[in-house]
Amino acid sequence: MEKKVSEHVTWVGKVDWELKRFHGDELSTNRGSSYNAYLIRDRKTVLVDTVWGPYDKEFVERLSEEIDLASIDAVVMNHSEVDHSGALRELMRRIPGTPIYCTAKGKEILQGYWHEDWNFVTVKTGDELELGQTTLTFIEAPMLHWPDTMFSYLSGDGVLFSTDGFGQHYAAEGLFSDTVDKGELMYEAEKYFVNILHPYAQNVARKLKELEAMTLPIAVIAPSHGVLWRDEPKEILEKYRAWAEGKPENRITILYDSMWGSTRAMAEAIAEGIGSADPTVTVKLMNAVKDDKNDILTEIFRSNAVLVGSPTVNYGCTYAIAGMLEMMRGLRFRNKKAAAFGSYGWSGDAPGQITEHLRESGFEMVNEGIRVKWAPDGEARSACREYGKAFAEAVGDKKNEEEPTPEPPKGKKYACSVCGYEYDPAVGDPTRGIPAGTPFEELPDDWRCPICRMPKERFKEKEL
Repeated sequence: MEKKVSEHVTWVGKVDWELKRFHGDELSTNRGSSYNAYLIRDRKTVLVDTVWGPYDKEFVERLSEEIDLASIDAVVMNHSEVDHSGALRELMRRIPGTPIYCTAKGKEILQGYWHEDWNFVTVKTGDELELGQTTLTFIEAPMLHWPDTMFSYLSGDGVLFSTDGFGQHYAAEGLFSDTVDKGELMYEAEKYFVNILHPYAQNVARKLKELEAMTLPIAVIAPSHGVLWRDEPKEILEKYRAWAEGKPENRITILYDSMWGSTRAMAEAIAEGIGSADPTVTVKLMNAVKDDKNDILTEIFRSNAVLVGSPTVNYGCTYAIAGMLEMMRGLRFRNKKAAAFGSYGWSGDAPGQITEHLRESGFEMVNEGIRVKWAPDGEARSACREYGKAFAEAVGDKKNEEEPTPEPPKGKKYACSVCGYEYDPAVGDPTRGIPAGTPFEELPDDWRCPICRMPKERFKEKEL
Protein backbone atom coordinates (compact mmCIF):
# COMPACT_ATOMS: atom_id res chain seq x y z
CA MET A 1 0.00 0.00 0.00
CA GLU A 2 1.30 3.45 -0.88
CA LYS A 3 2.09 5.99 1.84
CA LYS A 4 1.92 9.75 1.42
CA VAL A 5 5.24 11.62 1.58
CA SER A 6 4.23 15.05 0.30
CA GLU A 7 1.61 16.67 -1.93
CA HIS A 8 2.93 14.98 -5.09
CA VAL A 9 4.96 12.06 -3.70
CA THR A 10 3.93 8.67 -2.32
CA TRP A 11 6.10 5.81 -1.06
CA VAL A 12 5.56 2.56 -2.97
CA GLY A 13 8.50 0.49 -1.69
CA LYS A 14 8.89 -2.69 0.34
CA VAL A 15 9.63 -3.12 4.07
CA ASP A 16 11.76 -6.21 4.66
CA TRP A 17 11.36 -7.20 8.31
CA GLU A 18 13.18 -10.50 7.82
CA LEU A 19 16.44 -9.17 6.37
CA LYS A 20 19.36 -9.95 8.71
CA ARG A 21 22.33 -9.96 6.32
CA PHE A 22 23.05 -7.73 3.34
CA HIS A 23 25.73 -7.35 0.65
CA GLY A 24 26.16 -11.09 0.86
CA ASP A 25 27.30 -11.59 4.46
CA GLU A 26 29.23 -8.31 4.69
CA LEU A 27 26.64 -6.26 6.55
CA SER A 28 24.37 -7.14 9.46
CA THR A 29 20.84 -5.74 9.30
CA ASN A 30 19.53 -6.87 12.67
CA ARG A 31 16.57 -4.49 12.54
CA GLY A 32 15.62 -5.36 8.97
CA SER A 33 15.49 -2.77 6.20
CA SER A 34 13.33 -1.32 3.46
CA TYR A 35 13.72 -0.73 -0.28
CA ASN A 36 12.23 2.67 -0.85
CA ALA A 37 10.64 3.56 -4.18
CA TYR A 38 8.67 6.73 -4.78
CA LEU A 39 5.89 7.72 -7.14
CA ILE A 40 5.61 11.36 -8.19
CA ARG A 41 2.20 12.35 -9.58
CA ASP A 42 2.04 15.69 -11.37
CA ARG A 43 1.07 16.41 -14.98
CA LYS A 44 3.72 13.79 -15.59
CA THR A 45 4.06 10.65 -13.50
CA VAL A 46 7.54 9.49 -12.49
CA LEU A 47 8.75 6.45 -10.56
CA VAL A 48 11.94 6.95 -8.54
CA ASP A 49 13.83 3.63 -8.10
CA THR A 50 12.44 0.14 -7.62
CA VAL A 51 13.10 -2.63 -5.06
CA TRP A 52 15.36 -5.66 -4.59
CA GLY A 53 14.95 -8.58 -7.01
CA PRO A 54 13.30 -11.10 -4.65
CA TYR A 55 10.33 -8.72 -4.46
CA ASP A 56 10.16 -7.71 -8.14
CA LYS A 57 6.84 -9.37 -9.06
CA GLU A 58 5.23 -8.31 -5.78
CA PHE A 59 6.40 -4.73 -6.34
CA VAL A 60 5.11 -4.48 -9.90
CA GLU A 61 1.79 -6.09 -9.02
CA ARG A 62 1.22 -3.78 -6.04
CA LEU A 63 2.26 -0.77 -8.12
CA SER A 64 -0.26 -1.74 -10.81
CA GLU A 65 -2.98 -1.73 -8.14
CA GLU A 66 -2.12 1.87 -7.30
CA ILE A 67 -1.69 3.24 -10.81
CA ASP A 68 -2.07 2.30 -14.46
CA LEU A 69 1.51 1.34 -15.30
CA ALA A 70 1.08 2.72 -18.81
CA SER A 71 0.65 6.19 -17.27
CA ILE A 72 4.23 6.21 -15.98
CA ASP A 73 6.05 8.80 -18.09
CA ALA A 74 9.57 8.13 -16.79
CA VAL A 75 11.61 6.05 -14.38
CA VAL A 76 14.47 7.67 -12.45
CA MET A 77 17.24 5.36 -11.29
CA ASN A 78 19.34 7.27 -8.79
CA HIS A 79 21.52 4.20 -8.22
CA SER A 80 21.93 0.96 -10.16
CA GLU A 81 22.79 -1.53 -7.42
CA VAL A 82 20.40 -4.47 -7.45
CA ASP A 83 18.69 -3.58 -4.18
CA HIS A 84 17.46 -0.49 -6.08
CA SER A 85 17.11 -1.80 -9.64
CA GLY A 86 16.07 -5.38 -8.86
CA ALA A 87 12.50 -4.95 -10.12
CA LEU A 88 13.43 -2.90 -13.18
CA ARG A 89 13.40 -5.77 -15.68
CA GLU A 90 9.99 -6.98 -14.47
CA LEU A 91 8.65 -3.43 -14.67
CA MET A 92 10.06 -2.70 -18.13
CA ARG A 93 8.39 -5.82 -19.50
CA ARG A 94 5.11 -4.04 -18.75
CA ILE A 95 6.11 -0.56 -19.94
CA PRO A 96 8.75 -1.04 -22.68
CA GLY A 97 10.11 2.13 -24.18
CA THR A 98 9.53 4.24 -21.08
CA PRO A 99 12.59 6.48 -20.61
CA ILE A 100 14.95 5.66 -17.76
CA TYR A 101 16.82 8.70 -16.38
CA CYS A 102 20.23 7.92 -14.88
CA THR A 103 23.86 9.04 -15.01
CA ALA A 104 26.15 7.83 -17.79
CA LYS A 105 27.74 5.43 -15.30
CA GLY A 106 24.27 4.35 -14.27
CA LYS A 107 23.45 3.36 -17.83
CA GLU A 108 26.69 1.37 -18.05
CA ILE A 109 25.98 -0.48 -14.80
CA LEU A 110 22.31 -1.15 -15.55
CA GLN A 111 23.28 -2.61 -18.90
CA GLY A 112 25.98 -4.65 -17.19
CA TYR A 113 23.48 -6.12 -14.74
CA TRP A 114 20.38 -6.57 -16.89
CA HIS A 115 21.80 -6.77 -20.44
CA GLU A 116 18.88 -4.80 -21.83
CA ASP A 117 18.96 -1.91 -24.32
CA TRP A 118 16.28 0.18 -22.63
CA ASN A 119 15.46 3.78 -23.48
CA PHE A 120 18.16 5.41 -21.35
CA VAL A 121 18.34 9.17 -20.91
CA THR A 122 21.65 10.11 -19.28
CA VAL A 123 21.75 13.21 -17.10
CA LYS A 124 24.29 15.24 -15.14
CA THR A 125 24.21 17.80 -12.34
CA GLY A 126 21.83 20.64 -13.09
CA ASP A 127 19.73 18.79 -15.66
CA GLU A 128 16.00 19.06 -15.03
CA LEU A 129 12.84 17.12 -15.75
CA GLU A 130 9.74 19.34 -15.81
CA LEU A 131 6.74 17.52 -14.38
CA GLY A 132 4.11 20.27 -14.16
CA GLN A 133 3.85 22.14 -10.90
CA THR A 134 7.10 20.50 -9.82
CA THR A 135 10.53 19.95 -11.33
CA LEU A 136 13.09 17.21 -10.72
CA THR A 137 16.69 18.46 -10.63
CA PHE A 138 19.46 15.88 -10.88
CA ILE A 139 22.59 16.11 -8.71
CA GLU A 140 25.47 13.74 -9.42
CA ALA A 141 26.96 12.15 -6.29
CA PRO A 142 29.68 9.79 -7.56
CA MET A 143 31.14 7.30 -5.07
CA LEU A 144 28.37 7.75 -2.53
CA HIS A 145 28.86 4.89 -2.63
CA TRP A 146 29.05 3.79 -6.29
CA PRO A 147 30.30 5.76 -9.32
CA ASP A 148 26.77 5.99 -10.79
CA THR A 149 25.05 7.55 -7.80
CA MET A 150 22.97 10.71 -8.07
CA PHE A 151 20.43 12.56 -5.94
CA SER A 152 17.17 13.99 -7.30
CA TYR A 153 15.47 17.06 -5.86
CA LEU A 154 11.76 17.77 -6.32
CA SER A 155 10.98 21.49 -6.26
CA GLY A 156 7.72 22.67 -4.77
CA ASP A 157 7.48 19.72 -2.38
CA GLY A 158 11.09 20.12 -1.25
CA VAL A 159 11.87 16.39 -1.33
CA LEU A 160 15.49 15.27 -1.72
CA PHE A 161 15.68 11.69 -3.03
CA SER A 162 19.12 10.82 -1.65
CA THR A 163 19.47 7.13 -2.56
CA ASP A 164 22.04 5.56 -0.15
CA GLY A 165 22.92 8.88 1.43
CA PHE A 166 21.28 9.40 4.86
CA GLY A 167 19.84 5.88 4.82
CA GLN A 168 19.60 3.21 7.48
CA HIS A 169 18.90 -0.49 7.45
CA TYR A 170 15.85 -0.12 9.66
CA ALA A 171 12.44 -1.70 9.12
CA ALA A 172 9.49 0.32 10.37
CA GLU A 173 5.79 0.56 9.67
CA GLY A 174 5.97 4.28 10.28
CA LEU A 175 7.42 6.09 7.30
CA PHE A 176 9.12 9.03 8.99
CA SER A 177 11.92 9.65 11.48
CA ASP A 178 9.53 11.12 14.06
CA THR A 179 7.47 7.90 14.19
CA VAL A 180 10.23 5.54 15.40
CA ASP A 181 12.58 5.12 18.36
CA LYS A 182 15.13 7.94 18.01
CA GLY A 183 17.98 6.07 19.73
CA GLU A 184 17.60 3.01 17.51
CA LEU A 185 17.30 5.17 14.42
CA MET A 186 20.41 7.26 15.04
CA TYR A 187 22.50 4.18 15.82
CA GLU A 188 21.40 2.48 12.61
CA ALA A 189 22.11 5.66 10.65
CA GLU A 190 25.62 5.85 12.11
CA LYS A 191 26.25 2.15 11.55
CA TYR A 192 25.12 2.57 7.94
CA PHE A 193 27.44 5.54 7.43
CA VAL A 194 30.42 3.74 8.96
CA ASN A 195 30.05 0.46 7.10
CA ILE A 196 28.97 1.80 3.69
CA LEU A 197 29.90 5.45 3.24
CA HIS A 198 32.91 6.03 5.49
CA PRO A 199 35.48 5.03 2.83
CA TYR A 200 34.12 7.98 0.85
CA ALA A 201 33.99 10.47 3.73
CA GLN A 202 35.86 13.06 1.68
CA ASN A 203 33.18 12.83 -1.01
CA VAL A 204 30.46 13.08 1.63
CA ALA A 205 31.95 16.30 3.01
CA ARG A 206 32.24 17.74 -0.50
CA LYS A 207 28.65 16.86 -1.39
CA LEU A 208 27.33 18.41 1.82
CA LYS A 209 29.06 21.66 0.90
CA GLU A 210 27.58 21.51 -2.59
CA LEU A 211 24.07 20.96 -1.21
CA GLU A 212 24.53 23.85 1.19
CA ALA A 213 25.68 26.11 -1.64
CA MET A 214 22.60 25.18 -3.67
CA THR A 215 20.37 26.53 -0.83
CA LEU A 216 17.63 24.04 -1.59
CA PRO A 217 14.60 24.28 0.70
CA ILE A 218 14.52 20.67 1.95
CA ALA A 219 11.34 19.56 3.72
CA VAL A 220 11.96 15.80 3.47
CA ILE A 221 15.07 13.72 2.87
CA ALA A 222 13.94 10.47 1.24
CA PRO A 223 16.71 7.82 1.19
CA SER A 224 16.53 4.38 -0.41
CA HIS A 225 16.62 2.46 2.88
CA GLY A 226 14.92 3.03 6.19
CA VAL A 227 12.72 5.92 7.28
CA LEU A 228 12.50 9.40 5.78
CA TRP A 229 13.79 12.48 7.58
CA ARG A 230 11.07 15.12 8.01
CA ASP A 231 11.47 15.97 11.71
CA GLU A 232 14.24 18.56 11.43
CA PRO A 233 15.97 17.01 8.38
CA LYS A 234 18.93 19.32 9.03
CA GLU A 235 19.78 17.09 12.01
CA ILE A 236 20.92 14.20 9.81
CA LEU A 237 22.84 16.62 7.60
CA GLU A 238 24.72 17.86 10.67
CA LYS A 239 25.36 14.29 11.81
CA TYR A 240 26.79 13.43 8.41
CA ARG A 241 28.98 16.53 8.54
CA ALA A 242 30.39 15.41 11.90
CA TRP A 243 30.80 11.79 10.84
CA ALA A 244 32.56 12.78 7.63
CA GLU A 245 34.96 14.91 9.67
CA GLY A 246 35.84 11.76 11.61
CA LYS A 247 36.66 13.35 14.95
CA PRO A 248 36.70 10.47 17.49
CA GLU A 249 35.39 10.35 21.04
CA ASN A 250 37.37 9.59 24.19
CA ARG A 251 36.93 5.85 23.75
CA ILE A 252 39.22 2.84 23.40
CA THR A 253 38.04 -0.36 21.74
CA ILE A 254 39.82 -3.60 22.62
CA LEU A 255 39.17 -6.14 19.87
CA TYR A 256 40.37 -9.68 20.39
CA ASP A 257 39.99 -13.36 19.61
CA SER A 258 41.03 -16.16 21.94
CA MET A 259 41.34 -19.94 21.67
CA TRP A 260 41.89 -21.02 25.28
CA GLY A 261 41.29 -17.76 27.14
CA SER A 262 44.84 -16.44 27.33
CA THR A 263 44.39 -13.52 24.93
CA ARG A 264 41.02 -12.76 26.52
CA ALA A 265 42.71 -12.57 29.93
CA MET A 266 45.26 -10.17 28.46
CA ALA A 267 42.48 -7.99 27.04
CA GLU A 268 40.72 -7.82 30.41
CA ALA A 269 43.95 -6.93 32.26
CA ILE A 270 44.82 -4.24 29.69
CA ALA A 271 41.31 -2.79 30.11
CA GLU A 272 41.81 -2.65 33.88
CA GLY A 273 45.06 -0.75 33.37
CA ILE A 274 43.42 1.73 30.97
CA GLY A 275 40.60 2.37 33.43
CA SER A 276 42.95 2.95 36.35
CA ALA A 277 45.01 5.44 34.31
CA ASP A 278 42.06 7.36 32.87
CA PRO A 279 38.68 6.92 34.58
CA THR A 280 37.07 9.25 32.00
CA VAL A 281 37.75 7.04 28.98
CA THR A 282 35.08 4.63 27.74
CA VAL A 283 36.61 1.17 27.24
CA LYS A 284 34.83 -1.56 25.35
CA LEU A 285 35.99 -5.16 24.88
CA MET A 286 34.69 -6.89 21.77
CA ASN A 287 35.24 -10.48 20.69
CA ALA A 288 35.84 -10.76 16.94
CA VAL A 289 33.94 -14.07 16.79
CA LYS A 290 31.05 -13.45 19.16
CA ASP A 291 30.26 -9.78 18.53
CA ASP A 292 28.66 -8.46 15.36
CA LYS A 293 31.45 -7.36 13.02
CA ASN A 294 29.61 -4.24 11.83
CA ASP A 295 28.88 -3.19 15.41
CA ILE A 296 32.60 -3.64 16.12
CA LEU A 297 33.49 -1.37 13.20
CA THR A 298 31.00 1.24 14.41
CA GLU A 299 32.61 1.15 17.85
CA ILE A 300 36.08 1.54 16.33
CA PHE A 301 34.83 4.49 14.28
CA ARG A 302 33.76 6.23 17.50
CA SER A 303 37.04 5.50 19.28
CA ASN A 304 40.26 7.48 19.28
CA ALA A 305 42.29 4.32 19.84
CA VAL A 306 42.04 0.57 19.32
CA LEU A 307 43.94 -2.44 20.64
CA VAL A 308 43.78 -5.62 18.56
CA GLY A 309 44.73 -8.96 20.07
CA SER A 310 45.11 -12.49 18.78
CA PRO A 311 46.83 -15.71 19.76
CA THR A 312 49.39 -16.89 17.24
CA VAL A 313 47.93 -19.65 15.07
CA ASN A 314 50.00 -21.22 12.30
CA TYR A 315 52.49 -18.34 12.63
CA GLY A 316 49.80 -15.70 12.19
CA CYS A 317 46.60 -14.29 13.68
CA THR A 318 43.21 -15.98 13.80
CA TYR A 319 40.76 -16.07 10.91
CA ALA A 320 38.35 -13.72 12.69
CA ILE A 321 40.98 -11.09 13.48
CA ALA A 322 42.40 -11.28 9.95
CA GLY A 323 38.93 -10.61 8.56
CA MET A 324 38.35 -7.67 10.90
CA LEU A 325 41.73 -6.17 9.98
CA GLU A 326 40.83 -6.32 6.31
CA MET A 327 37.47 -4.67 6.95
CA MET A 328 39.20 -1.96 9.00
CA ARG A 329 41.60 -1.35 6.12
CA GLY A 330 38.72 -1.04 3.66
CA LEU A 331 36.85 1.51 5.77
CA ARG A 332 39.91 3.83 5.84
CA PHE A 333 39.64 5.00 9.42
CA ARG A 334 41.43 8.24 10.31
CA ASN A 335 42.70 9.99 13.45
CA LYS A 336 43.15 6.79 15.44
CA LYS A 337 45.99 5.33 17.48
CA ALA A 338 46.52 1.61 17.88
CA ALA A 339 48.61 -1.25 19.21
CA ALA A 340 48.56 -5.05 19.17
CA PHE A 341 48.77 -7.80 21.77
CA GLY A 342 48.54 -11.55 21.96
CA SER A 343 49.49 -14.83 23.56
CA TYR A 344 51.69 -17.47 21.96
CA GLY A 345 53.44 -20.78 22.50
CA TRP A 346 56.53 -21.31 20.38
CA SER A 347 56.00 -18.49 17.86
CA GLY A 348 54.71 -15.02 18.68
CA ASP A 349 54.19 -13.63 15.18
CA ALA A 350 50.57 -12.47 15.46
CA PRO A 351 51.06 -9.10 17.23
CA GLY A 352 53.81 -8.12 14.80
CA GLN A 353 51.64 -8.94 11.80
CA ILE A 354 48.70 -7.07 13.31
CA THR A 355 50.94 -4.07 13.96
CA GLU A 356 52.11 -3.99 10.36
CA HIS A 357 48.57 -4.34 9.02
CA LEU A 358 47.28 -1.52 11.22
CA ARG A 359 50.17 0.73 10.26
CA GLU A 360 49.56 0.12 6.55
CA SER A 361 45.85 0.89 7.13
CA GLY A 362 46.63 4.39 8.39
CA PHE A 363 46.57 3.88 12.17
CA GLU A 364 49.19 5.67 14.27
CA MET A 365 50.95 2.92 16.17
CA VAL A 366 51.59 3.75 19.84
CA ASN A 367 54.21 1.00 20.27
CA GLU A 368 55.08 -2.52 19.10
CA GLY A 369 52.55 -4.17 21.41
CA ILE A 370 52.79 -6.79 24.13
CA ARG A 371 53.11 -10.59 24.02
CA VAL A 372 52.58 -13.22 26.70
CA LYS A 373 53.87 -16.79 26.38
CA TRP A 374 51.30 -19.48 27.14
CA ALA A 375 48.72 -18.53 29.78
CA PRO A 376 49.25 -15.25 31.68
CA ASP A 377 50.11 -15.75 35.38
CA GLY A 378 49.89 -13.07 38.04
CA GLU A 379 53.09 -11.41 36.88
CA ALA A 380 51.98 -11.36 33.24
CA ARG A 381 48.56 -9.96 34.16
CA SER A 382 50.28 -7.23 36.12
CA ALA A 383 52.45 -6.47 33.09
CA CYS A 384 49.31 -6.22 30.94
CA ARG A 385 47.73 -3.82 33.42
CA GLU A 386 50.85 -1.66 33.34
CA TYR A 387 50.79 -1.84 29.56
CA GLY A 388 47.18 -0.65 29.60
CA LYS A 389 48.14 2.29 31.83
CA ALA A 390 50.97 3.26 29.50
CA PHE A 391 48.73 2.95 26.46
CA ALA A 392 46.06 5.18 28.02
CA GLU A 393 48.68 7.77 28.94
CA ALA A 394 50.11 7.73 25.40
CA VAL A 395 46.67 8.08 23.84
CA GLY A 396 45.63 10.80 26.28
CA ASP A 397 48.93 12.70 26.19
CA LYS A 398 48.00 16.30 25.34
CA LYS A 399 51.15 16.64 23.30
CA ASN A 400 50.08 13.74 21.12
CA GLU A 401 46.46 14.77 20.61
CA GLU A 402 45.33 15.58 17.12
CA GLU A 403 46.03 19.20 16.30
CA PRO A 404 43.22 21.15 14.62
CA THR A 405 43.34 20.49 10.90
CA PRO A 406 44.96 23.53 9.27
CA GLU A 407 43.48 25.13 6.22
CA PRO A 408 45.00 23.34 3.20
CA PRO A 409 47.57 25.46 1.39
CA LYS A 410 46.50 26.89 -1.92
CA GLY A 411 48.18 25.19 -4.83
CA LYS A 412 47.86 22.14 -7.01
CA LYS A 413 45.68 19.17 -6.22
CA TYR A 414 44.92 16.22 -8.44
CA ALA A 415 41.36 14.97 -8.90
CA CYS A 416 40.31 11.46 -9.91
CA SER A 417 38.21 11.71 -13.07
CA VAL A 418 36.08 8.75 -11.97
CA CYS A 419 35.14 9.34 -8.32
CA GLY A 420 36.34 12.88 -7.62
CA TYR A 421 38.87 11.96 -4.91
CA GLU A 422 41.51 14.67 -4.62
CA TYR A 423 45.14 13.87 -3.98
CA ASP A 424 46.67 16.70 -1.95
CA PRO A 425 50.50 16.64 -1.85
CA ALA A 426 50.34 18.53 1.46
CA VAL A 427 48.53 15.54 3.00
CA GLY A 428 49.90 12.56 1.08
CA ASP A 429 48.14 9.20 1.25
CA PRO A 430 48.40 7.58 4.69
CA THR A 431 46.55 4.49 3.44
CA ARG A 432 49.63 3.66 1.35
CA GLY A 433 52.22 5.16 3.66
CA ILE A 434 52.75 8.13 1.31
CA PRO A 435 54.02 10.96 3.57
CA ALA A 436 52.78 14.53 3.49
CA GLY A 437 54.74 16.65 1.06
CA THR A 438 55.00 13.97 -1.64
CA PRO A 439 54.46 15.54 -5.10
CA PHE A 440 51.97 13.77 -7.33
CA GLU A 441 54.71 13.13 -9.90
CA GLU A 442 56.70 11.16 -7.30
CA LEU A 443 53.91 8.76 -6.39
CA PRO A 444 54.84 5.13 -7.23
CA ASP A 445 53.80 3.95 -10.68
CA ASP A 446 51.48 1.37 -9.12
CA TRP A 447 49.74 3.93 -6.87
CA ARG A 448 45.98 3.98 -7.33
CA CYS A 449 43.08 6.12 -6.18
CA PRO A 450 42.31 5.12 -2.58
CA ILE A 451 38.58 5.29 -3.33
CA CYS A 452 37.92 3.69 -6.72
CA ARG A 453 41.36 2.18 -7.49
CA MET A 454 41.89 4.08 -10.73
CA PRO A 455 45.56 4.52 -11.81
CA LYS A 456 47.46 7.82 -11.87
CA GLU A 457 46.63 8.39 -15.54
CA ARG A 458 42.98 8.96 -14.58
CA PHE A 459 43.89 12.00 -12.45
CA LYS A 460 43.76 15.60 -13.65
CA GLU A 461 45.54 18.59 -12.21
CA LYS A 462 43.25 20.96 -10.32
CA GLU A 463 44.23 24.54 -9.65
CA LEU A 464 42.87 26.12 -6.46
